[in-house]
Amino acid sequence: MAAAALDKSVPEKLPPSLDATAEQPPLFDGTTKLYTCYTCPFAHRVWITRNFKGLQDEIKLVPLILQNRPAWYSEKVYPPNKVPSLEHNGKITGESLDLIKYLESNFQGPSLLPEDPAKKEFAEELFSYSDTFNRTVFTSFKGDPAKEAGPAFDHLENALHKFADGPFFLGQEFSLVDIAYIPFVERFCIFLSEVFKYDITSGRPKLAAWIKELNKIEAYKQTKTDPKEMVEVYKKRFMA
Repeated sequence: MAAAALDKSVPEKLPPSLDATAEQPPLFDGTTKLYTCYTCPFAHRVWITRNFKGLQDEIKLVPLILQNRPAWYSEKVYPPNKVPSLEHNGKITGESLDLIKYLESNFQGPSLLPEDPAKKEFAEELFSYSDTFNRTVFTSFKGDPAKEAGPAFDHLENALHKFADGPFFLGQEFSLVDIAYIPFVERFCIFLSEVFKYDITSGRPKLAAWIKELNKIEAYKQTKTDPKEMVEVYKKRFMA
């Protein structure tokens, strides 16, 4: 069973998303559940981590339709009414950055955090910057992204020079830092190119190489969102 879980070349059959009419799955029945949404970048972080660590058999996906989410989710599962959240060992935990670290600490599978102290410190710096990065780019959709979001992408380009022995933020090691950023960078790259004709990789060779390298990782590839659907969602949200 474990070997099958670790075969990341085989896409799993994804369960259908639940809307307001769906019945609530049993709560605290001994099953570990990841309440998620296939299109949410925050939830995407935890989904990638789950897959890379080979936890497909251990953590069940419970996808929700956020635009029409079930009332029982906030009433009985997770009062903040956001995704992702994780049901594990009789409790519900939320917040995506906390959850990817939780999976790293509480489940087996390939390590996604370095032992090297300098890399650990830099990882925490980048975790702390991620909210600022996302907020800056999202805000730029109302103005001039090339001018307003450019410095945020420059920050990532510079960060990718820190450990030059590999294509990832921590050098040769694919880590939780890459997972923290790629769901957002993926969406920003597509949306800004499609709507604003702004190529975030132009003049940023490290960022371009990073994106290319991540697209070789099956645990990530199998979770990617549909580009056309994502662009339409962002148009409605940010350009109405």
